Amino acid sequence: MNEKRVFFSRQEMYEINKKSLLERGVKIEDIAEIAYNQQGKYNPNLKMSDCIESVEKILSYRDIFHLVQLGIEIDKLAEKGLLSSPIQDVIKADLGMFGIDEIFGLAIAQMYGTIGQTNFGDIDVNKPGIVKKLNDDGKPGKDHCHTFLDDIVGALAAAASTRVAQIISEEEAIKESNN
Repeated sequence: MNEKRVFFSRQEMYEINKKSLLERGVKIEDIAEIAYNQQGKYNPNLKMSDCIESVEKILSYRDIFHLVQLGIEIDKLAEKGLLSSPIQDVIKADLGMFGIDEIFGLAIAQMYGTIGQTNFGDIDVNKPGIVKKLNDDGKPGKDHCHTFLDDIVGALAAAASTRVAQIISEEEAIKESNN
């Protein structure tokens, strides 16, 4: 008997998320680059490898797994015209007043508190790197729908940016307490 699985290990969730993102044209490094550029302004010793590690870690969390998988699936269904109207048209048009896609992003960013949400807001407004590409490629008249994905990717970058800032702050606190 071939039963459907619903539970996955952290490593499996990371691998599935990584594969799903790659299939949609997003690499771990694309997300890490946004985190690096956002956080590098405040931490000149930041290394890209720190940001990559944070993105990879975040992609292994269960809530993130569910949000990434659901968001991508909704985009794919809308891309194929498989949703019912009017929601099909609203999602495919990436209607600015829709806002549910931002809720997915905020849910990811909230894992890292107020700063995570602030970082997400910055990325959502300024659309750096891969977020802009996804946003532009997902507009009406294009072949793709990235209504959820651009916000999810921006939120992953915001979460990674905040995570590295928290790690650096903790390291500084330990140094100061040892002096």
